[in-house]
Amino acid sequence: MDYIENRTFDEIEIGQSASLTRTLTREDIQLFAIMSGDISPIHVDEEYAKSDMFNKIIAHGMWGGALISTLLGTKLPGPGTIYLGQTLRFRRPVAPGDTITVTVTATAKNPEKHRITFECQCVNQTGEVVIKGEAEVLAPTTKVKRPRVIMPQVSLHDHGAHYRELIKLTEGLEPIRMAVVHPVDRCTLLGAIDAAQANLIIPVLVGPEAKIRAVAQAEDVDLSPYTLIPTEHSHAAAARAVAMARADEVDAMMKGALSIEELMHAVVTGEASLRTARRISHVAVMDVPTYPRPLFITDANINIYPSLEDKRDIVQNAIDLAVTLGIETPKVAILSAIDRVSPKLNSTMEAAALCKMADRGQISGGMVDGPLAFDDAISREAAQAKGLNSPVAGQADILVVPDLETGTLLVKQLEYLAEGQSADIVLGSHVPIALTDRADKPLSRLASCALAMLLTYQKRKAKPGLPSPIQEALSPRFL
Repeated sequence: MDYIENRTFDEIEIGQSASLTRTLTREDIQLFAIMSGDISPIHVDEEYAKSDMFNKIIAHGMWGGALISTLLGTKLPGPGTIYLGQTLRFRRPVAPGDTITVTVTATAKNPEKHRITFECQCVNQTGEVVIKGEAEVLAPTTKVKRPRVIMPQVSLHDHGAHYRELIKLTEGLEPIRMAVVHPVDRCTLLGAIDAAQANLIIPVLVGPEAKIRAVAQAEDVDLSPYTLIPTEHSHAAAARAVAMARADEVDAMMKGALSIEELMHAVVTGEASLRTARRISHVAVMDVPTYPRPLFITDANINIYPSLEDKRDIVQNAIDLAVTLGIETPKVAILSAIDRVSPKLNSTMEAAALCKMADRGQISGGMVDGPLAFDDAISREAAQAKGLNSPVAGQADILVVPDLETGTLLVKQLEYLAEGQSADIVLGSHVPIALTDRADKPLSRLASCALAMLLTYQKRKAKPGLPSPIQEALSPRFL
């Protein structure tokens, strides 16, 4: 068993010292900032810190001082020590990646009050002194030796980091015209206006005028900068928005306070149908803090029990979206309950067929493998433990679910158990459709609009005669 033991006042001699070595990480700085409330941009804003005179992230005071306290409290004198005060001078900045050796040396003792003065010094990996000073402690007089407490691991998750990177891809692009269908609730209306203010969209509000203005008035929103197309009800709003999209009067659509079924009925029926040669499908682009990359889940909203032919288009739509977002060769995992092909489980048979379609060029642009269980797709450890030899296992970008129920359950589980967020987009139609939900967080709404915007520009790029300024704007991102 590992023990922690102190040195009492009587055991410590002048000149006695102790040391510890630590390497500073970005997570150390973030955790200290969270605990202390010190969110000075020189500590937590990398771009700001890079612009300062040291061209580094300075963290010497908050981190170095904490290490000195740790050393005094755990090693010399150790448990029972009471920290009375310190005088430290910070000579050089400390940046993530620097390795610091902290040393405390006893320089004076006060037998009457059981106080000890320690010289404190922190030296970096090149031998430069970064902190120097003194600390005074009340040393313990009673011997303490106890089992070392195993502390819980702390993980810091940057919620929304993938979405912020996604939105950065839109910088320098002009906003697109987006029909916002039936925005008669605060979430949809405010989400559309937030996206407009973020320079992502030019909202065209389509729906009952009185209801839209009532929400705007309740939320103290000025609608004068925006176009409002009045309709009688949600059915009419969906039909009008679809007609505008078919006539290329808008570049994209956003679902408001109406059901997906009602909106999609207008999208796929009638003369103004937005159908294309490709099967229409849905992708949830998820920001899951515990996963190192955006996770594309398809289809969780449109196709209830897709056929094999439908799944071919569902996979291709998702690959094309991932490529548009800069993933050169997306890794596609065809999910099932098991990782082997079995005639008893149809999803495994379809997974095998989809892989063969990819081999024959019927699906292109991605690396497709399956059947894979969920853990195989996202965990290298799980795949290795099962002896799976797969170029996709443990590093999937795209998860293709067997049916809508599975997809919906998976998305909701990641949202509510893994603190994920979902930005939802409909693909394969004449224009991209952002599927927003009342429970969406503001950042996920912006991400949905950013997806629609990037897809719109990709579509324009593919058209002959595209104006050269748009081509130049797209070049660094998509070419």
